[in-house]
Amino acid sequence: MSSLVPGRAGRVHQVNVSKGGVPKLPVPGTAVRRLGLDGDGHAEPEPMHGGELQAVSIYSVEALARVAADGHQAFPGAYGENLTLDGIDWANLGPGVRLSIGGGRLVLELTKHAAPCQTIAHWFVDRQISRISPKLHPEDARWYARVIVEGPVAAGDSVEVLPVVE
Repeated sequence: MSSLVPGRAGRVHQVNVSKGGVPKLPVPGTAVRRLGLDGDGHAEPEPMHGGELQAVSIYSVEALARVAADGHQAFPGAYGENLTLDGIDWANLGPGVRLSIGGGRLVLELTKHAAPCQTIAHWFVDRQISRISPKLHPEDARWYARVIVEGPVAAGDSVEVLPVVE
């Protein structure tokens, strides 16, 4: 993670929620609380999804573009992410990295990669969910985050990468 540059700004491309299952659908914005986004649910709750350490699922527009270029169906919300971000150096993220969203109104801390599951397999050619596996393609894997500071989030909000808290 040595090339991670704290202060690098991106933005929230899309906020996504569903009552359970995929795709998660876009909303203009919502509140993010300790256990996740208002209006969001999980078809397979804890321990598979949800809880404090997996409160928010995050993905990137750039990763979606790379996956789509390989022939898979890929669009914001397809893989169950709550926040689709744009302009963040995905390959250099890691556990403990914090994201300040909307000028610090919301702060998230990355906890671990989100391993792909069969729920999203229909989006992939030959159901090859390994295309977004953190073991094979960490630069295209989703992240889980815990909520450090609860707050609102909306499409267009700024996203700043903060240094890892030691």
